[in-house]
Amino acid sequence: MDSYRKNNLALWNEWTKINAASSMYRLQEFKAGENALNPLELAEVGDVNGRSLLHLQCHFGMDTLSWARMGAKVTGIDFSDEAIQLARSLSTELDLPADFIQCDLYDLPQHLDRQFDIVYTSYGVLAWLSDLDAWAKIAARFLKPGGFFYIAEFHPFAMVFDDESEDIRLRYNYFAQEVERFPVSGSYADTSAECEVKDEYNWPYTVSSVLNALLNAGLMPEYLHEHPFTVFRQLALLVQKDRYYWTLPDGIPQFPLMFSIKARKMDEQIR
Repeated sequence: MDSYRKNNLALWNEWTKINAASSMYRLQEFKAGENALNPLELAEVGDVNGRSLLHLQCHFGMDTLSWARMGAKVTGIDFSDEAIQLARSLSTELDLPADFIQCDLYDLPQHLDRQFDIVYTSYGVLAWLSDLDAWAKIAARFLKPGGFFYIAEFHPFAMVFDDESEDIRLRYNYFAQEVERFPVSGSYADTSAECEVKDEYNWPYTVSSVLNALLNAGLMPEYLHEHPFTVFRQLALLVQKDRYYWTLPDGIPQFPLMFSIKARKMDEQIR
């Protein structure tokens, strides 16, 4: 693991405790039976009852265990030992069967040797990955023939704007390629929290880089959907639409805030 990911691992270990205690994650409501998933992925992934599901970058497992509540046979992986420890604890406490694996995503083939009906990942995962081609090959490796990969993610176009400005103001390069360092101010779920780790390292991505990685790995997209809403206030000018989503204010030209992709594993003979 390189120095960037080691730094990010220490950060996510801190964020696990902060996020679990935050109002954003609604952990107590989840323990009481609330589903942690959003309407978007519930509609687009569909019925998971009786199906095997691998959740990449699962954090501390609330979404993973929500799929388990819906009848899926789930496995979650994350590089944070604090997150996986909490996920396993929740699985036991709530009597929701699940396997949780702690490892760097790129090392997953060393820890897992079976395939799944669904490989799933969502919300804020891509910026932490230094190699999208290797990521997509991991997803394809663990899919059964005919299985599908699903991702719901923040749209990279929305990331070119100044996230602290109340106006639409360009700040970042959409086509940036080098790792980027950002100062840490608490957690995205609780900006007032104190963190010992002071920096985070992110890797930029574009829509085309995601699609090309999936295609190169033999995953054929069934659709790419772009969405005018997002799951948290990623720009200062966003307004809360309902419990689940934030949108641009009325009167401002709309642009995509998130995207989602569903892709099938191609038959090797037709590639």
